[in-house]
Amino acid sequence: MKLFFLIILSIFSTSSINNSNTSSEINNFDLEGVWDLKHQFLYDDHNEVSDTILNPNGYRQVKMYSKGKVMWTRFDPADSNEWFGYGTYSIKGNILEERLEYASGPMMEIVDTTQVFKFELILDKKSYQQITIDENGHYSQSENYTKVE
Repeated sequence: MKLFFLIILSIFSTSSINNSNTSSEINNFDLEGVWDLKHQFLYDDHNEVSDTILNPNGYRQVKMYSKGKVMWTRFDPADSNEWFGYGTYSIKGNILEERLEYASGPMMEIVDTTQVFKFELILDKKSYQQITIDENGHYSQSENYTKVE
């Protein structure tokens, strides 16, 4: 009788482990490549999009992911600061984690207080969203990218 219960328990354990591995994978799409910022979303208290921020005339932000490395740059004609950063990235489940090692002066001021940037990641073949989540688990803002190559 004990052997029967152990066999049944083993079958259910294996089944639930396989299901949890599948559900924790984001999908088969790859973040590696060059991505262009399309627009940003702001969210309300119910994690619903409350506003869309389109790129102003001349604004451009590009991110590149390759072999665990990330690099990004931003050009805003209305801002005389340089904005760029370089570091490493990893994806665990649906969480994108970026650790900047080097950045422009204004970004280094932010890096001094935030060493690791964590985002919820929604990824498909030609686009992705990186969603900032506040300390209460609510969405606050997302950057929405389209794949360049």
